[in-house]
Amino acid sequence: MIIQHLTRATLATALMATFSHAALAQTPEDVQVPDGHTVALETVGVGAIKYMCETNDSGDVAWVFKGPSAALNDSDGNQVGSYYGPPATWEALDGSKVTGTQLATADNGEGNIPLQLVEANPAEGEGAMTGVSYIQRLNTQGGVAPDTECNADHEGATAIVTYQADYNFFMAE
Repeated sequence: MIIQHLTRATLATALMATFSHAALAQTPEDVQVPDGHTVALETVGVGAIKYMCETNDSGDVAWVFKGPSAALNDSDGNQVGSYYGPPATWEALDGSKVTGTQLATADNGEGNIPLQLVEANPAEGEGAMTGVSYIQRLNTQGGVAPDTECNADHEGATAIVTYQADYNFFMAE
């Protein structure tokens, strides 16, 4: 993998778009970022989520989430980072990355993974992810477990489901 080195300012400039207060107002309260934080980076994640047909924590055979793999793109569609896991990790092309703890989710309609608010752990490495305090997932499209059969006869089957979502990265003001 080739890693392009970008300064934090360059990446932030490449990703900054007009963040509409109307869009913030339409965001469900559960996944709104606390006051005192501002959008530093805006990306669109385009990728896939892996599920496996296996026995879940309840003892049922069902589709179990295994993790995402997505490109994080700027508003022009240029890749500026990656999202993968577990653990859920957002990594800029400069090598800086964050993991986080989910704080809340909100439904986004049938067939779409939920909206999400994550509190970021301190960044690893210096770069675009340094100082990120929260990550907000909005405008999700797709990504839910498949509706194909998953039972004891299919145990071990893998399903890859495509999805897209906006990932907004916030820093303390």
